[in-house]
Amino acid sequence: MKDSERKDIWLVVVNVFAASKKAGSVWKKAASMLEDAGVRYKAMFTGGKDNAIAISRKASAKGYRKFIAVGGDGTVHDVLNGIAEHVHSSSDSLISDYTLGVLPVGSGNDWVKSTGVPKDIRGAVEVIASGHTGLQDVVRVEVLDPSSSDSAPLSVSYMANVGGVGLDARVCEIVNRKKEQGRRGKKLYVSALLYCIRHRVPVRARILCDGQEIFSGRYLSLAFGVGKYSGGGMRQTPLAELGDGLLDVTVIPDISIWTIAKEVPRLFTGTFHKVGVLTMAKCREVLVLPDGEADAEPVEVDGEVVGRAPVRMTVLDDRINVIMPDLH
Repeated sequence: MKDSERKDIWLVVVNVFAASKKAGSVWKKAASMLEDAGVRYKAMFTGGKDNAIAISRKASAKGYRKFIAVGGDGTVHDVLNGIAEHVHSSSDSLISDYTLGVLPVGSGNDWVKSTGVPKDIRGAVEVIASGHTGLQDVVRVEVLDPSSSDSAPLSVSYMANVGGVGLDARVCEIVNRKKEQGRRGKKLYVSALLYCIRHRVPVRARILCDGQEIFSGRYLSLAFGVGKYSGGGMRQTPLAELGDGLLDVTVIPDISIWTIAKEVPRLFTGTFHKVGVLTMAKCREVLVLPDGEADAEPVEVDGEVVGRAPVRMTVLDDRINVIMPDLH
């Protein structure tokens, strides 16, 4: 198959481990729906020698430009990272040459809440078949070496939705362990959040947005996102817009457990930005600088823990096309 032909065919990446390994059976139904809708595709599956990142990276190198992630937020994250890794290691394409869609099979499915894609498979297939797209920002996340003045990062990943440093990332660590044990559901996030709040350990850091310091001192958690939803429906960055070219930042300072208990419900009502003690900002680049090694909190991106602060997050100049309903 020629590269020119691959550009018009959807490369479907099926995460066989998603939804407690139920994604495979869901995909069989979805495949029939795609065929009935006249959608041309080639399916590839994780579980062999390649994960979703490697599959997407290699497929991008072969000329595929349209991708469907079959899984949850982690699968969307991996497919995006495979695409972005290829784009930034070669000169044959731009992020804006790519289109990303999803058949949501995971437990959280937070990314689709911002795109408006239905969580039921038939509805998601209909949106893909319609071909309607919108542009969304992609964030480059660089974990930095605190002991080196060299600007080369220790690791690089790319974000499609929401990430965090501190308590937020600790919650993800617990949830991911539970998922490995076969646990699923919204209660996982809530119980992990409550546990981390009870055992909170405030640390110190400076936080810079576009070079300007917006916070310095003890904090509990930092959230940054281009999407609104994370953790099974929580809205730590409730005012974020997928394609406005900006990263929304929310800093939770060191506050009492009673204040936390009072304000936690706002995470689920979309009114978290009204909590007066928060520091909130919009910018293109965020730099988190812990005061010392003991303050180097974990960093999570789309629910995946990628390292520890210091970390730099930058909105790319180019945006990716994402499948979403035409609401007009």
